[in-house]
Amino acid sequence: MASLELIPHFKLSCSPALQAARGYARPVTRRRKDIPSQLDDLPPTMLKKDYANLPVMNSVDDVVRRLLSLEMASQKEKMKIKTQQLVEKVRRSPSDNGSFEVQVAVLTARIRMFQEHLQRHPKDKNNKRRMLMDVDKRKKLLGYLRRVRYDTFENTCKQLDIQYSLPPPYTRRVTKRWLVKKAFCIKVYQEAQKLKAAERLKQRERQARARAARGQQGQEKLAQEKQTQEGQKLAQEKPAQEGTPV
Repeated sequence: MASLELIPHFKLSCSPALQAARGYARPVTRRRKDIPSQLDDLPPTMLKKDYANLPVMNSVDDVVRRLLSLEMASQKEKMKIKTQQLVEKVRRSPSDNGSFEVQVAVLTARIRMFQEHLQRHPKDKNNKRRMLMDVDKRKKLLGYLRRVRYDTFENTCKQLDIQYSLPPPYTRRVTKRWLVKKAFCIKVYQEAQKLKAAERLKQRERQARARAARGQQGQEKLAQEKQTQEGQKLAQEKPAQEGTPV
């Protein structure tokens, strides 16, 4: 009887307000946002990269073909095909695998993969660091192409859908301390230039005196050689005169 008397009390404790509160406290399942990916344009019936060019694939069963297609492929295998498609747009020749344009295409595929990953996992610092490193490498390669081969740079940006922005000019905040330091550096530079000018003048004077001394020594040497030659001539003429009959 006691247990039957407790049943109405239990029913009263579960009032509609309490049930609503319990329902509010339950965890809410959030729907994931549909993030667009660069791999969405790949058809699922396309074969994997390692099996695409095999002639045997034309005669295999549909089940095997489905197992070797992108429908059953991992993201890594899909990325291989996407990278190959981007490389085909900018490569110079079929055997080109290492030019600047190909490197930019490979980095672009990696950067877009990291961007999609960070949209789903924004707290992944490791992959964010890798993405920034790849962005820096691509910026350097594009800057080199822009300086050396501008037409190739434009074509690469157009084919890969890259928006290249010029680096901002270097600007420094002008402060009183910086102005005083700059004035002091200019004054030190001017004094150093004066000392160098005086030292250069002394060096030129020493060089001029050395050239004059060398010229004087050369003249003296020429005079001595002339005197010796004349003495030799006179010595040769005297025996000839003594041997002539009177």
